[in-house]
Amino acid sequence: MTMTAIGRCLAVLVAGAALAAPAAAETTLRIGTVLAPSDPMGQGLDKFAKEVEEQTGGEVVVEVFHNSQLGDTTEMLDQARAGANVGTVTDVARLSSFVPSLAIMSAPFLFDTYEQADKFALSDAYMGWGEELADKAGLVMLASNWYQGARHALTQKPFTTPAELSGVRMRTIGAPVWIETIRAMGAEPTPIAWGEVYSALQLGTIDAAEAQPTAITGAKLNEVVKHVTKTGHIQLVTALVISADTWGDISPENQKIVRDLAVENGRYASGLTIELGDKALADVAASGVEVHEVDLAPFKEAVASVYTELNLEKEAEIAKSVIGD
Repeated sequence: MTMTAIGRCLAVLVAGAALAAPAAAETTLRIGTVLAPSDPMGQGLDKFAKEVEEQTGGEVVVEVFHNSQLGDTTEMLDQARAGANVGTVTDVARLSSFVPSLAIMSAPFLFDTYEQADKFALSDAYMGWGEELADKAGLVMLASNWYQGARHALTQKPFTTPAELSGVRMRTIGAPVWIETIRAMGAEPTPIAWGEVYSALQLGTIDAAEAQPTAITGAKLNEVVKHVTKTGHIQLVTALVISADTWGDISPENQKIVRDLAVENGRYASGLTIELGDKALADVAASGVEVHEVDLAPFKEAVASVYTELNLEKEAEIAKSVIGD
C-alpha cells in the first residue's frame, strides 16, 4: 500500500471515530420535593428545569419529582450526600447539623418580609456558610431564597397564649431550631414526615401542625383541622441543594447558568408564594376552618430564649446588620 493510500485510510478512520464520538456528556439532576406540582415551589422547579435544559443546550437536564416521589426531605438529602444525582428544596435548618450557622435562616420572628430574607440569603456571610456544606456534608447549595411562606399553627382548638398550647402535640420539622421554637411557643414538638401529617391529624396521632398557607391547601390539611392561627412564627425560606458529586460533573460555564437560574426561579416561586398565600388562606376559611389573628407579643417573648439555647446570637446580629443596611 502506498503512503498516499495509507494516509487516505487513516483519514477515513479518524473521520469515522469523530462521527462515532458521543456528544458532550449530559448531566441529569433529579430534584425532588414533598410538595404538590401546584405548589409555588413545584411550579418554580418545573420552570427551573425547562430553562436549565434550554440554556445549557441540553448538557444539564433537570427532572422534577413532586409529592415525595423520591422520599421525604431527609431521605432525599441522604441520597444526595451518598453521591446520588439527587437534590431537593429544603429548609436550611436541616443543614445546620453540618454548618450550625445556617439555622439562623429559620430562626423565629427574624424576618418581617421576603425581601429581607432574600437580601440575607444572598449576602456574603450566608453564602459563605453555604460554601462549607460541600466539604462537611457533600452538598452544594445552589440558592437559598426559595420562600414558602409564613408558618402558622394548625390546631383542633383555638388558642391565644403559649400556655394554652401546653400538652398539644404539634408536628414540626425535625431540626433543633424548629423543635425548640415550637417548644418555646408552648406546644410539644413532634417531628414526622410531611407525607404522614394528614393521616396523623386524621387519626389523632398528633393534635396539631404548623405550615405555610399554600402547603395547607396543597396537602388538604384544612380537611383535618378546625383552626388556623396566624402566628407566622417562622418565615420558611428554603434552599435548593444538590449532591456535590453531581455538581462536580457540570462544567464551570454550566454551573454559573444553573446557579443563576436557581436564584431567578427562587424569586419566581417566592413571588407565587406571596401571590397565592392570601388566596390559600381564604380557601381554608371558605372550607369551614376558622382563621384567627393573635397577639404575637407573648410568642415573640417566649421564643427569645431559642437564640441563646442554640448559640445563634452572633448570627442574628449579622442578619440584622445585613437587612438593616
